[in-house]
Amino acid sequence: MSAVNKKKVLDRIRRFVFLTLGPLIAAFALEGFLVPNKIIDGGIVGVSIIVSYLTKYNLGTLIFILNIPFLLLAFNKIGKKFVLQTFYAIIVLSVALNLLHSLHVTDDLLLSTVFGGIILGTGVGLVLKNDGSLDGTEIMSLVLSKKYGFSVGEIIMAFNILIYGVAGLVFGWDRAMYSILTYFIAYRVIDTVLEGLNSAKSIRIISDHADEIGKELLETLEIGVTYLKGIGAYSGAKKKIIYCVVSRLELTKIKEIIKQIDPQAFISVVDVHEAYGGRTRRKIEKI
Repeated sequence: MSAVNKKKVLDRIRRFVFLTLGPLIAAFALEGFLVPNKIIDGGIVGVSIIVSYLTKYNLGTLIFILNIPFLLLAFNKIGKKFVLQTFYAIIVLSVALNLLHSLHVTDDLLLSTVFGGIILGTGVGLVLKNDGSLDGTEIMSLVLSKKYGFSVGEIIMAFNILIYGVAGLVFGWDRAMYSILTYFIAYRVIDTVLEGLNSAKSIRIISDHADEIGKELLETLEIGVTYLKGIGAYSGAKKKIIYCVVSRLELTKIKEIIKQIDPQAFISVVDVHEAYGGRTRRKIEKI
């Protein structure tokens, strides 16, 4: 087996593991913390929890059934691979909810809200990171946004406001407010899972001492540096722009080096959500 094929196989195995682990973690959050305390999530899962409470119908089965129309929509909008992986993740979630149905970790509403949100966000984040989903709300929002002109975010927000309004009527307004808090906690944890804990920063440095700064960054911190060509709009003078991607911990040291060489240097720092490939060390690239 070639190295490329071996890597593909390992990637598929890794994706399969996380598409299994993610729904299991989400099911633990739902059955252990949220559902027993009448705290809901947003989207289709939230709708399913409300319907299950009112009709006594099986929650796992409801989540599966209510997601089917959105999976059919996704075939044309997103693709077969995403649909199959989402279908598998939802099946795992549905089965896990039934297996963990008798689980009840705590009656404390604050603990259930915080830990339920953290654990749920972790599970959902793992699924999203591996090209799957546990909720058809975003698929629905994508279709409606193209038809009516609203953004996906606006449609999701409106849908969730409606869900939490219904939750307030069914479970009480205190439970609805706890549910909103759970949603925001889970949302932030999902971002952390997708972006990683070691957030990177991209830096652009404009200085008359670009060569000196670039050499110092390369030799002192072993940071890969790329020179970009620029022209000052006011002066028309040619400028050499230093570009590099660094960790959060390296940022302070970089600022110190730049300040020592050129206190007047212009520095732009931007968050990087994803960065692929290794750093270029012991050489400077020129574009």
